[in-house]
Amino acid sequence: MPESDAFTDRLDPEMCVVTAAVGERRSGCLVGFFSQCSLEPVRFTVWLSTANHTYETARAAGCLGVHLLTRDQHDLAALFGGECGADSDKFAQVRWTQGYGGAVVLTDVAAWFVGRIERCLDAGGDHVGFVVEPVQWGGRREGPLLRLRQTLDIDPGHPAGRPSPTESGG
Repeated sequence: MPESDAFTDRLDPEMCVVTAAVGERRSGCLVGFFSQCSLEPVRFTVWLSTANHTYETARAAGCLGVHLLTRDQHDLAALFGGECGADSDKFAQVRWTQGYGGAVVLTDVAAWFVGRIERCLDAGGDHVGFVVEPVQWGGRREGPLLRLRQTLDIDPGHPAGRPSPTESGG
């Protein structure tokens, strides 16, 4: 992608934290590539970098947790975007509970859902899409959502040293 792009430079998507768990192994990362992709049934797609630690856990998981953050939760975004889960236990630093299918649910976020992974979409790039169907949801915080532009100061904790402007952490 060009260094400066007239189209993508205008985008400012909401950011979320995606979590995955398999047994005792937990992972989570900050993600900006996600969207609702179906009305009936309701489904979302979250795109995870193949270089990310969370991607490996997600490939083995049956469900993913998807969490929206408010603008005042920059510290939570920095934890999941700036640290690599291969090097630290991010979940020791936050309140969480176990959700449907063993998924990790961050309890102090704007809104969340646990989605059953229905399929993976490999578009041949550096991210793979996980199509998830929500089966459990909740929320606890009001306020405007955290957006990409408010996270650009976070140095990615990406394990392969290939920072992604819309997904980091690991």
